Amino acid sequence: MENGSQASRYWYGASEEDRRRRAVEVLQAFRVYRAAEIAMRRRTRESMSMGENELLVLRYLLRATGQGRQVSPSELTRYLGVSTASTTAIIDRLEKSGHVTRTPHPTDRRSIYIVATAASDAEVRATLGSMHSRMMAAVVDMTAEECATVIACLGRLQDAVDQVDPHHDGEPSPIGADVSL
Repeated sequence: MENGSQASRYWYGASEEDRRRRAVEVLQAFRVYRAAEIAMRRRTRESMSMGENELLVLRYLLRATGQGRQVSPSELTRYLGVSTASTTAIIDRLEKSGHVTRTPHPTDRRSIYIVATAASDAEVRATLGSMHSRMMAAVVDMTAEECATVIACLGRLQDAVDQVDPHHDGEPSPIGADVSL
């Protein structure tokens, strides 16, 4: 008979050490994916000659257009979490580059909406279309159970990071994992 602890794992499930190792492997896989996504976003920004917030605004506007919604500058300010002046500067740059237009509000002469241009929609599709197709191909054959597991895991991770206090989060890692970003 082999090591007694190995025999007990067979009958009683994975040890705490095994659970922690798997948890570290999952978190590391998410870190590697996140790094790849950040690099992709950087390449996209560079190819479109945009900053991070400009690309965020453009994606937000294109999503809103797809939902049939109009977006005001104040909505963009809330979305980005920046000042009104910063939002105005971002809109100015995007308008100058031909990515957005300002359109008058239909009933309030003092208000405007910000709209992504058809050319910017085409540019985003050309830049990101094949990447989205590859990502869809990577997950389209997942079973319902696999999808539920991934979605639940991502939701728990989102809850965990949403609770981070930037001024004090002094609790040690419960699994002793590398906590570097």
